[in-house]
Amino acid sequence: MSKTIIVHYINNFFAGAGGEEAAGMAPELREGAVGPGLALAEAFGEEYEIAATVICGDNYFGEHMEEATERILKLIRPYGPQLFIAGPAFNAGRYGVACGTIARAVEEQFHIPVLTGMYEENPGADMFRRDLIIIKTKNSAAGMRQAVRKMAAAGEKLAKGGEILGPEEEGYLERGIRVNYFHEKRGSERAVDLLVRKMRGEECTTEYPMPVFDRVPPLPPVDDVSKVKIAVVTSGGIVPQGNPDHIESSSATKYGIYSIKGMDHMDKADFMTIHGGYDRAFVTEDPDLVVPLDVLREMESEGVIGGLADYFITTTGTGTSTGNARGFGRDFVKKLLDDNIGAVILTST
Repeated sequence: MSKTIIVHYINNFFAGAGGEEAAGMAPELREGAVGPGLALAEAFGEEYEIAATVICGDNYFGEHMEEATERILKLIRPYGPQLFIAGPAFNAGRYGVACGTIARAVEEQFHIPVLTGMYEENPGADMFRRDLIIIKTKNSAAGMRQAVRKMAAAGEKLAKGGEILGPEEEGYLERGIRVNYFHEKRGSERAVDLLVRKMRGEECTTEYPMPVFDRVPPLPPVDDVSKVKIAVVTSGGIVPQGNPDHIESSSATKYGIYSIKGMDHMDKADFMTIHGGYDRAFVTEDPDLVVPLDVLREMESEGVIGGLADYFITTTGTGTSTGNARGFGRDFVKKLLDDNIGAVILTST
C-alpha cells in the first residue's frame, strides 16, 4: 500500500542550525524528517511518510518573502506531496508569519491540504486564521508533544478528505466561519436550558462567544509639561548602527534602551532603522523623523518640557504580538518609574 507523502516546513532553530546567528539562512531541503518532524512521523504512523523537510531562516524569510516563497515551492514540487505541514510555530512571531505564508502559497499552488500550528497570540494566527487550519498550541516548545498529537490527528483527516469539525472538537483556532447545522433541540429550548444552568451556578458555555478586547483606560492629561520629565518610546525600529541587540525587523521578541545623552539630534551616522513594515529611505537619512530628538531638545531648552530622559526605548511594531508588546511595557516601565519619568511620547512610523 502506497504511503501518503508529507512535506514539512521548519525554521533554523527547530532544524538545529542555530538561533539568531542562523536566522539569515536561505531555504534548503533535507530528505526525510528533521527536528519536530521526527515526532510528527511517529504520530502519523506507517501509512504516512515525511519525505522531505524544507528549512529557512526566520530573518531570511521575513526580508525576502516573495523570493523565499518561490524557492520553497520549487523545492517542494518534485515530491508531489499530498499533505503539507508547517511548524508548529508556538509564539515565535516571525516563524508564525513564515508558516502561514508558505502554507497558504502551497495550498494555492498545489491544491493540497495544508496545516500549521501556533499560539493564539502569534501574529501569524491573526493573519492566517481565516485561510488555514491552525492548530492551537501553547506559547512555547514545551507544548510540542501535545501540538504534534493534535496536528497528526487533524492532518490525517485532511489527507483522507474527512470532515473537519468545529474548533473545540479538533483543537484549532477559531476562523470566524459559521456553519449551519441541525440541532436536536430548538434554539428557545437551548436558551432556557442555558439560563437555568447559569442561575444554578453550573458551568455553561455560550453558543455565540463575543470577542475579548484589551482596553487600557487613559490617564488624565498632564497639567503642566514644563514640570515633567519626558521619555520617548518608539515602535519605529530606530536602533544604533549595526543593531547591536539584533532586534527583529518584524514580529519583535525584544526591545532596546539606547543613550541619547549629550545629543541634540538623531544623527544617521549613529542610528538606523531596522523596521520591516515601511519604506525606510527617508528615516535612514533622518532618524529624527521617528525619534524627534531635535524638536524635543528645543522644547527642553525653551522650558516647554521639564526635561528629557537621556535614553529612548525602541522595538519594531509590525507583526509584534500583543503578548510580547505587553511584556515589553511591563518590563521597561520599572525603569521609567525609577527615573521619575512623568510622561511618555509614543512614536510609530
